Amino acid sequence: MIVRQVKDLLETDRDIKSNGWRSLRLLLEKDNMGFSFHLTTIYKDASLEMTYKNHLEAVYCISGRGQIVDHATQETHAIEPGVMYALDKHDAHRLEASEELSLMCVFNPPVVGDEVHQADGSYPAKG
Repeated sequence: MIVRQVKDLLETDRDIKSNGWRSLRLLLEKDNMGFSFHLTTIYKDASLEMTYKNHLEAVYCISGRGQIVDHATQETHAIEPGVMYALDKHDAHRLEASEELSLMCVFNPPVVGDEVHQADGSYPAKG
């Protein structure tokens, strides 16, 4: 059984910060669950271009407001508490935060832990 508290992950190697976001990685590849599980904060006014070409991701909004823009269709979807979205086709998208967003994210395959977005908006493929 794995039990972790968010407060114990702050300022550790599971607390990854980058331009516009912070990700607390509660479960990683080394935890052998077959997925990784993250508490992610997207800062107010951030606009992030992402395409997870090496991962599938599901996201659930806990708090805050924003929108996601699907680059393939140009559809825009509101993100607010209670909304889930899944990038089931490695969807290229832009995530915009009009308020600070608190999101729970699941990645398959799981991330190793220190990943940040590459220039194309993806995380690197597992080595």
